[in-house]
Amino acid sequence: MALVDQLNEQMKTAMKARDKETLSTVRMLKAAVQNKQIELGHDLTEDDEKALLSTELKQRKESLVEFQNANREDLVKPLENEIKIVESYLPAQLDEAAVTALVEETIQEVGATGKSDFGKVMKTLMPKVKGQADGGLVNRIVKEKLG
Repeated sequence: MALVDQLNEQMKTAMKARDKETLSTVRMLKAAVQNKQIELGHDLTEDDEKALLSTELKQRKESLVEFQNANREDLVKPLENEIKIVESYLPAQLDEAAVTALVEETIQEVGATGKSDFGKVMKTLMPKVKGQADGGLVNRIVKEKLG
């Protein structure tokens, strides 16, 4: 099922349940999808959808850190709920052990030997983990393994 269809179903469910937080988040996601479709001029592919959702999730996680640092607990709880909703549309996230295994496999695959091969490893690895792992986590693990 296309992401727009999933969002429409979730919107209907949230409206019936009078769940304002979920409804608001789903509407924001739907607007982001529609804006991206207009920008690209066609329906989104599965990869486009994953990239869009990953971007939305990353923005919310960055905001969460900022709110926590500013002691804005009134904004933290709703944002945590938004993050859960966005995550529900993404494929299951890889844990650190799985990412480490993929990093080691990719280092072997490209024959990387040191820090100078960082770009080569990332270029090969990122398509494998797209939408399934945080780029910051992947970056950190690759640096550890090559450094």
